[in-house]
Amino acid sequence: MIVSKTTRVGELPVASHEVLRLKIPERFFITFAAVLLLALMALLAGRAARRESVTFDEIAHIAAGVSYLQKLDMRMNEEHPPLAKVVAALALVLRGAHADYSHVSWTFSNKMFNAYLGQWVFGHWFLMRWNDPYSTLAWARASMLLMTLLLGFVLYICGAQLGSSWGGLLCLSAFVTMPAFLSFGPLVITDIAVTLFWVLTVWQLPNMWRSPSQGTIVKFGLVLAGALLSKFSSGLLFFVFAAFALSLRFKPLPEQPVEKAELHRWRRRAWRNIAIGTLWSALFVYIVYLVLSWNEPTDSFGIIPHFPASLVLRRVLMPVWIYLRGLVLFAFSASSRPTFILGHAYPHGVWFYFPVLFFLKSQLTFLLLLLVAVSAAFLVKRRSPAQSPIRAGMGPQWRSIWVSLVIFVTACMLNRLDISIRHFSVALALVVLLLAPLPQVLNLLSSSNPQAARFGSWLTIGLVLTSIVTAIRAYPNYIPYLNVLSMGRPGYALVNDSNLDWNHALPEVESFVHQRDLRQVLLDEYGFIDPAAYVPQALLWNCQSPSPEDGGQWAVVSANYMLDSGNCVWLMKYEHQALAGGSIYAVQLPEIIPAAGRAGGPPLPADYRYIGDMGEFNMLEIFLKCVRDPEQLQPTMDYFMKRGQDSRRKK
Repeated sequence: MIVSKTTRVGELPVASHEVLRLKIPERFFITFAAVLLLALMALLAGRAARRESVTFDEIAHIAAGVSYLQKLDMRMNEEHPPLAKVVAALALVLRGAHADYSHVSWTFSNKMFNAYLGQWVFGHWFLMRWNDPYSTLAWARASMLLMTLLLGFVLYICGAQLGSSWGGLLCLSAFVTMPAFLSFGPLVITDIAVTLFWVLTVWQLPNMWRSPSQGTIVKFGLVLAGALLSKFSSGLLFFVFAAFALSLRFKPLPEQPVEKAELHRWRRRAWRNIAIGTLWSALFVYIVYLVLSWNEPTDSFGIIPHFPASLVLRRVLMPVWIYLRGLVLFAFSASSRPTFILGHAYPHGVWFYFPVLFFLKSQLTFLLLLLVAVSAAFLVKRRSPAQSPIRAGMGPQWRSIWVSLVIFVTACMLNRLDISIRHFSVALALVVLLLAPLPQVLNLLSSSNPQAARFGSWLTIGLVLTSIVTAIRAYPNYIPYLNVLSMGRPGYALVNDSNLDWNHALPEVESFVHQRDLRQVLLDEYGFIDPAAYVPQALLWNCQSPSPEDGGQWAVVSANYMLDSGNCVWLMKYEHQALAGGSIYAVQLPEIIPAAGRAGGPPLPADYRYIGDMGEFNMLEIFLKCVRDPEQLQPTMDYFMKRGQDSRRKK
């Protein structure tokens, strides 16, 4: 194949030459390739999601979204804004999904902390008892898959505007093959929604300095509202606004005014536009909360006495009250939690948690693409410092992306709640956009060092193709995916929680049961749902406290219980088989199980570990007790309230 030396505007030489040789218009080729990449993602992520059971957070999110639309009552899952849940629930409501609003799980949840417990019971009964779990889950996830594909399309468009059409295609190829997006994209969680609107917000931010029209300001307010309606952590965007403005002072952009008075007016105008856009976003958020909470009782406003207009006043204030309560619950649940990384347990989050996850759970080819981009940019900067690979006029957007990435990564590293790579989704999307200038960088390099440019082009093409092949080969086990940097160590020795198992692999357990023709299997799941819908033969079990009667049976245990949320690594001394890519393990128990504390036996009670390190409390057992018997909700809440009161008295 002859490599074209006349390629311009950021094209990869080989690919461009091939397009011209076949006489296919370049734009059509790139569009066709983008459609194929999105279709590949829809196929891989969609089919993987269809093979998975309901995951931990989806139990609460799906039913909550349905109740928002059917009852216009937001009592459930206030600790997360409603957007993603409503998007997932829309198809279910249109299909006539049934929820029993006379059920005790709903009536019990009329108070803030009651709902924090009751949402899991209501969600379980909605999905597992009142509706078919398979079709309900499939329809809810279909909406989230579409949102994930929309995020991919946005990254493609932004990448094309930053660098070139080839840059947009490179960003898209990195996105659709990234295991984190393939695994969590179709799930009914908040991370993809906030990532989509975060990217759109930081993309619109520089326009506030460009004398925008009122429509542009409203558009900025709308995407900011989308972020605020997706996840409370989107409040970090206000730090991004300040940091971006500050960066313009320390390192001005070419389009900034030079004259002092004009520069002052330019800055004031930008802040005024941001303020107006923020007010628009507040209005959009308020309207959404007002509509979705229209039928929610206002009796939580005990501070407002009864008078003729009190009902109207309470209703008007209800959206603000719910949003603030959600912030309180979010802060309560996200303040701190023990974590586990690289084989070590920590009492709280550690600064290196997300960097380690990024290097372990990204494809190695993606990491190498970033290295190629940095190396090529360094060579171009050294040889042609005046030339920029960023398209004219896109410097502010490039700056905004960088600034927001630094702010978000810094917040993640300082945060004391380290659970999952999905919480790093915003950073992953922004890092993907850093690849956008690479084709143009290689094009600029071709004039000064054609050999290096040719090598970089071939290497980039090879890495992209290898990424696609790797994504296909990893199907369907994207949640526990680890690259070769794991050095062959089992996932449970390196990572935790939904980086490994999120109770998604119950269908794999059922396949194992059928293959072995088992009448019963002991199951220690990383969740609290009744597994009968997925594994009718399952008997719920605790791997830390087996009974002598369990000897000789097959047990299936979440990998999270080996070292992190349990102490069951003793099981690995016996015949075992990894299922679902190492998310769970099937173990043939010995005929005689050694006594607790003995070699080859389970741990002593003093060495038990539980999810979230709740001391003597196993929260999953508490949730499961309430799921099985919803009448236990009130006694359970009374018990915790009493313990809280006793604890305060002792202090």
